[in-house]
Amino acid sequence: MVSEENYLNITRASDLSNPKERALYRFFETLPALLSLGTLLGALIFSWIIPVSVAFFIIVFDFFWFLRIFYLAFHQTSSFRQMKRNLKVNWLEKLEKENPDWQRVYHLIILPSCRESKEIIKSSLESLIVSNYPKEKMIVALAIEERMGENDFKEAKEIEEDFKGKFFKFIVTSHPEDMPGEIAGKGSNVAFALNEVKDKIVDPLGIPYENIVVSSFDIDTKPYPYYFANLTWNYLNNPNPFRSSYQPIPVYNNNVWEAPAFSRVIATSGTFWQMMQQERPEQLVTYSAHAFPFKVFIEAGYPSNIVADDSHVFWKAYFKYDGDYKVVPLYYPISMDAVLAESLKRTAINQYKQQRRWAWGCVEIPYLLFNFLKRKKIPMAEKIRHSFTIIDGFWSWATSSLLVFILGWLPLWLGGDEFQKSLLSYNLPKITSYIMSFAMIGMLASAITSLAILPPKPATYGKFKKLSMVFQWFLLPITLIVFGNLPALDAQIRLLLGKYMGFWVTEKHRK
Repeated sequence: MVSEENYLNITRASDLSNPKERALYRFFETLPALLSLGTLLGALIFSWIIPVSVAFFIIVFDFFWFLRIFYLAFHQTSSFRQMKRNLKVNWLEKLEKENPDWQRVYHLIILPSCRESKEIIKSSLESLIVSNYPKEKMIVALAIEERMGENDFKEAKEIEEDFKGKFFKFIVTSHPEDMPGEIAGKGSNVAFALNEVKDKIVDPLGIPYENIVVSSFDIDTKPYPYYFANLTWNYLNNPNPFRSSYQPIPVYNNNVWEAPAFSRVIATSGTFWQMMQQERPEQLVTYSAHAFPFKVFIEAGYPSNIVADDSHVFWKAYFKYDGDYKVVPLYYPISMDAVLAESLKRTAINQYKQQRRWAWGCVEIPYLLFNFLKRKKIPMAEKIRHSFTIIDGFWSWATSSLLVFILGWLPLWLGGDEFQKSLLSYNLPKITSYIMSFAMIGMLASAITSLAILPPKPATYGKFKKLSMVFQWFLLPITLIVFGNLPALDAQIRLLLGKYMGFWVTEKHRK
């Protein structure tokens, strides 16, 4: 029997030796695809068998979707306003006034790199230097992969020579390949870098673990000027700082003017979703670039055996502390890259693969359901709430847009002559089109907000370029299906079949 503590490290059914537990976990792994495929297949079959019932379901579902859009748009607008207010605050002055001992806090910034160019790495490091926070309180770890070869290591050491005197400490770590129990990817690289910093810097210097906050960044991450001061303030003013992660808002502005329209829409949609989630902290889970106390790494560890490490580090800590763990929204942005490659075709392929990797986060569903059965101290209401939220999230990701934009027409196509002659058949497209027309107001709100967060337009682009940033939102229905539903279904079907994904590194490219 696996101990309760070791259940934290289970990431797939084959990790369990007990046949009954393994079968139960495997069943949980099939749930995401069974629910999503069952919904889509059911819509197809029942549109033929009971078209009237399906037509009423479609109207109700579209109306629910319409209300949900306005509910989320309200949260998006509120979060955007709070972010704008926070951008106007001098967080260093606020720290000086409210937290006189704030300089005891060190920031450990992990920058995992795999095949990225020196220019991208150096631009991220330069953004740390120009940020409004004392550099003597920053420890920077450039975490490269040994499997990438000698040239990557050589370039990393050259970068170290350029930057090592500009921070309190700068270290290059080289993550060995084929380490037992690991999955090659960002998570295992970050975990190795954290251990290297602990052994080579933190412990020898005797820095208290409680005084270190870790920012796990993507290599293209550029913090806005007062990010670290904002993070420090939230850390010091949190009544339970060692039981919290801290989540900024990712804004994909680094190359937004160069990226094609569909990539911009997808990236900005991701920003808006994170804005909405900041307003719902009870549902907020760590995503992409995020921060957590070094003490949590010491006590709970960082996941090195899973692709979805950004969310998994939260859930692992959540179970480690029997539910006494949360994510604090920072309402403060960091800038990252939208997907961009050397050609439009390559950009589309990379975009799909990135979305599929993110959708592979559905592996958290079996992890949650299984650990909820094992953890008796977590209240049942909490278990039900989190289970519903994560299942609904991945189910909606895989099905909602298809239900709204395509499957709503199935009763008209498959319902037979009797249904097609009915009054409901005549009114169904009218009712759904009215609902969708009103829902476009939510899209308009997104278009306006997207203009407000744009960086200054480069002089190389004409005056109509900014106008295209508005009209790009007409691509939203297509992007929701092609780069939303399809990669989500792809990931869930792979999990259903037991074809576990490895980590795919998104190509970083700037013109």
